[in-house]
Amino acid sequence: MTAARRIGDAAARRGAATGGAAARRGAATGDAAARRGAARSAALLAALDEVRARCAVAERRAQDPVSFVHRYTDPADQEIVAVLAASLAFGNVKALHAKIAEALDRLGPGVALVADDPRAVSARLRGFRHRVYRDRDVAALVVGARRVQRASGSLGAAFAAELSRTGDLRQALGAWVRAIRRAGGLDRRPGDRGAAHILPDPEKGSAAKRLMLLLRWMIRPADGVDLGLWPVPPSALLIPVDTHIQKLGYNIGLTDRRGATWKTAEEITASLRGFDPADPVKYDFALCHLGMLQQCPSRRDPVRCEGCGVKAVCRHWDR
Repeated sequence: MTAARRIGDAAARRGAATGGAAARRGAATGDAAARRGAARSAALLAALDEVRARCAVAERRAQDPVSFVHRYTDPADQEIVAVLAASLAFGNVKALHAKIAEALDRLGPGVALVADDPRAVSARLRGFRHRVYRDRDVAALVVGARRVQRASGSLGAAFAAELSRTGDLRQALGAWVRAIRRAGGLDRRPGDRGAAHILPDPEKGSAAKRLMLLLRWMIRPADGVDLGLWPVPPSALLIPVDTHIQKLGYNIGLTDRRGATWKTAEEITASLRGFDPADPVKYDFALCHLGMLQQCPSRRDPVRCEGCGVKAVCRHWDR
């Protein structure tokens, strides 16, 4: 064997040994990363379950717009009230509660029956205002929802039919929204801000938080908060994303997105689906109210972060 051959064979053996060691180090690094990821997921699941278990449901429900839906027993009334309450649910919590209560007081106890008479609805709501909404916006919403309800047997049946037809949550919700807007005449005022905003198009890119909230109320199993009225599996839902959920979702690693968009809702829901594929948004109510109570600063703040249920898995503290 020539000297060159011997040198080459030795180099090959050293290369094989080096490569083998590198492969073993890489495998070890991958295993360590997998273990860290598993530990992180376990800690996050434990934190989410603890937040949900600690949530004072009755107390928090009283502060939530869904409380208005629970005041009614007829499913037809519950559907109309849910659409109205979810649609008016933006802005200051105290103010929106007062305005939802005012609208329902004006309409009276049999909301669905009143909604069969557009003139009566308009008369009862005359002079109503809430932020960008005027009486005619709310009247058109209520009348349109009732007409779709009567045509399909229920608003839930109408939505389920669209979901079955399209196979896509966003498209189904868009078609359902357009049907209500047409039925109530909201689509005949395209330049009117109130008419456009009260029941928005979910296909325009926003998180459609109020619509997602409505779907959660109607679809998730009855648990003292949500009502489980609609024949749609909870696995189809997306989490309603507002500033509280967006901040918490980012801080605990459910999403890397900063804005409250449809993509953010999809990412957060996909992360939660890893913990419960059948009911991924079951954590929403507790997380949203945690965010409102803590007023999350999205930074290390020993005072404001004290007692936060997800502090242990927050990116600002988990270092």
